[in-house]
Amino acid sequence: MTDIPTLGFLGDQLRRARQARGINQEELGKLINYSSSSVAVETGQKPLSHDYLARCDKVLETNGLFVGLLELIRLHAAPDWFRPWEEIEREAVSLRWCDPTVVPGLLQTEAYARAMLRVATLLTDEQVEKRVLTRMARQDVLTRDQPPQLVAVLDEHALRRQVGDRTTMREQLAHLMAVSAQPHVQVRIIPAETPWHTGLSGPFILARLADGTEVAHLDNQLRGQTEDGPSGLATLGRRWETVAGEALPRRQSARLIEEVAKSWT
Repeated sequence: MTDIPTLGFLGDQLRRARQARGINQEELGKLINYSSSSVAVETGQKPLSHDYLARCDKVLETNGLFVGLLELIRLHAAPDWFRPWEEIEREAVSLRWCDPTVVPGLLQTEAYARAMLRVATLLTDEQVEKRVLTRMARQDVLTRDQPPQLVAVLDEHALRRQVGDRTTMREQLAHLMAVSAQPHVQVRIIPAETPWHTGLSGPFILARLADGTEVAHLDNQLRGQTEDGPSGLATLGRRWETVAGEALPRRQSARLIEEVAKSWT
């Protein structure tokens, strides 16, 4: 079986290609319109991005090599049990997402995702970066042509619970405000004073496909599971109605997010 390239391997190949062209780091930064410090991705000191590597491919004339390597790494970064859900997420026309503890993955910033993965999982730095890449790539579904309708319900506590540093939280809430301003995204908040509700039993996602098929995803401490049985879907549907009923309307939720964001300045 062919070994999957690592981020370290990608950075090393990028450095080799740059040196083969007789270009130093500062020169490459100017050519791709990035600061020279950004070239620290070669040593793994800064995260890689699709845009950065696409520009490198163009300047170094590597015919999409680095973007291709990045996509290969992304493809194999997610746990095996999660890949079927990734496919469902890409095909969904609507997503209803309840998560009482953290900002949902499709709405996370890179820094928030990285900080959360470092605390919540026993992963190496390499594995964390791969998972972050995968999570960011998943968010493409929200910017594609004909994106799914996303309604995310989360507790106010998720806005106030620190993940990473204060800058991470400030940027995350600013991102929430920006993305929820889009017509196909709703972020609704359950106020902190709300009594215990069924959503606190655990996060879940309900996806609807173009043909009307519904599929759900649930997380636990070890792994997630996909649920497509009628009984389970009916139960989760009722629970969704309950948690959605506890959440503030869209505009009031936006005002609450803005208010909490000020506390992180």
